[in-house]
Amino acid sequence: MNGNGRRTVFFISDSTGITAETIGNSILAQFEGVTFDAHRIAFVDAPDRARAAALRIKTIYAQNDERPIVINTIVDPQLCEIIAESGALVIDVLAPFVGTLELELGTRRSGAINRAHGMVDFNQYEARINATNYALAHDDGIDIDYTQADVVLVGVSRVGKTPTCLYMALHYGVRAANYPLTDEDLEHDELPKRLQGCRARLYGLTIDPLRLAQVREARRPGSAYAKLERCQRELVLADKIFRREHLPSLNTTHTSIEEIGSKIMAYLGIEKHMF
Repeated sequence: MNGNGRRTVFFISDSTGITAETIGNSILAQFEGVTFDAHRIAFVDAPDRARAAALRIKTIYAQNDERPIVINTIVDPQLCEIIAESGALVIDVLAPFVGTLELELGTRRSGAINRAHGMVDFNQYEARINATNYALAHDDGIDIDYTQADVVLVGVSRVGKTPTCLYMALHYGVRAANYPLTDEDLEHDELPKRLQGCRARLYGLTIDPLRLAQVREARRPGSAYAKLERCQRELVLADKIFRREHLPSLNTTHTSIEEIGSKIMAYLGIEKHMF
């Protein structure tokens, strides 16, 4: 293949596969000319499961001219050998780091499986659950007491406030609330009074009008709520409030949830580690 076309990629792990998929997608995103058909095979933690995975890969290989790509985070060398027998291009994500750390630490890796997501600090885990509950309780203005909030996202309906709040809560334990700007808020052309006490924690989200209309149309087909003219009007008024009140804001149209959350946390100086 000369940089164009389709390739099959497998994210294979002896645990959930989240690490393999996250790192793998970051790598694959660098190759814009290629379309990847991705598959995740998780909990490959025994020889029979490794052989089943290898057979699945071989079957795909037999049906295509190009060999599959495997992004692998399995730690057991014997299981890795079984996967390699599939004939795929196997990229061992952990290998370059493990060897270097063994030399630095003066000890061999344990080889224990299911460790990537098994090092649980229960205080952090509880904080993450509490943050998630907080985000749900303070979603779309359900609870407007923001005294405990780390951040309050502000914007018109369907710009990405809720998924961003949940992402920051689930992965970082951030207490994130969101406030939807209503027609009444937009007509007053100023920051709603209920938000004025937490101004330093406010962050605005916006989006391109056409994309907003598409999102709303999928949610409420044929409604006035989804009309492009209404979306344009709401976004213009929201932007006026952001500029008048000097609120930081971000256009979410071409930005992933992960990037949105990271930019918000960086701007507000929220320093929390990913779980």
